[in-house]
Amino acid sequence: MVEQQIRPWEVLDQQVLDLLFKVKREEFVPPQYRSLAFVDMEIPLGHGEKMLAPKIEARLLQELSIRPGDRILEVGTGSGYMTALLASLGGHVDSVDIVPEFTQAAAAKLAAHHITNVTLETGDAARGWNKQAPYDAIVITGSVPILPEAFKQGLGRGGRLIAIVGEPPVMEARLITRVGDGAFNSIGLFETCIAPLKNALQPERFVF
Repeated sequence: MVEQQIRPWEVLDQQVLDLLFKVKREEFVPPQYRSLAFVDMEIPLGHGEKMLAPKIEARLLQELSIRPGDRILEVGTGSGYMTALLASLGGHVDSVDIVPEFTQAAAAKLAAHHITNVTLETGDAARGWNKQAPYDAIVITGSVPILPEAFKQGLGRGGRLIAIVGEPPVMEARLITRVGDGAFNSIGLFETCIAPLKNALQPERFVF
């Protein structure tokens, strides 16, 4: 997986690559899809949701540049795999999912891996979730047509936010860094297309 999928997607950070070997992805996918854990595909989780493809997970993780001690917000817990990766690199992860079953299942999996620096909550974070703001890093694991301002405002100085913004078939992964009180730097990383975040903010549309 690493040589055929991850490295070709410009994931060269050795710390990230080592972590992919350490945190067993197959233990976070639904049992019926365990044999597909390392395939370049999105794995169904139920409730209309899917795990991101391994190369997307790895690239997002690399671009967030997580540091020890970082306070991280993850919007969309899903399987709990990305949660485990983030927690392995940072100080504490607040992870929110709108599906209670995902929160419960992730809690069990993280406990089994002795990952304790995580707070899991069930809720709708599609428009922002700043209970423990400011955050050093925020990752949104579903796409959003437009990015709510609340996420940017939830960043501390130097904080990084990754979101996949747009609508099918054109979406772009963006890295936004807070460089001052009201100043942000935005970089386009790559184009992709993933499932939308439930209840994501929608742009105003003209009706004729």
